[in-house]
Amino acid sequence: MSNQSFGHEAGANKSGARKSPSDTPLSKTSHAASEAVGKAKQAASETASSITEQVKVLLDEQVGNGANVVGHLADSAKLAAEDLSRSAPQLAGLLQGVAQRLEDYAGDLQDQSVDQLWRSASNYTRRQPAVVFGLAALAGFFALRTFKSTPARQPSSLNQDQQSGQLSSSRRVT
Repeated sequence: MSNQSFGHEAGANKSGARKSPSDTPLSKTSHAASEAVGKAKQAASETASSITEQVKVLLDEQVGNGANVVGHLADSAKLAAEDLSRSAPQLAGLLQGVAQRLEDYAGDLQDQSVDQLWRSASNYTRRQPAVVFGLAALAGFFALRTFKSTPARQPSSLNQDQQSGQLSSSRRVT
């Protein structure tokens, strides 16, 4: 039973030249195309990875710049607190506390990457979803009010003069 040969295989063995499916020109072309597609995918993946890394480096620099701005804001708050210490000591104390918090926040921000900030924000959102959604709703409300309160753009006086000139010339024609 194991020595049985079927018609197709027996014919191939008798001719002596058995062709594999990969010997045909179509299969060679298909194989070359699939290799080219594989190389293109690999190149695209490497390019995307490189771009992602460059964007992360730029964002990390911007986080550092933001931390510097927050540090300057803390310094300004400290100066304001010193100035107010004589005339309004309670307000100066409050401002000094705000300045200290800003300084701490700037220090924490300086030592973090964009990935770490993203993870921190994600973790906070998981722990306090109501706060995050509340803040998002509040921001949406203020954005809507801002857009609704913006006056509609009026045509400039030059456009009005041109329109009135066209209107009076059309009246003359009729």
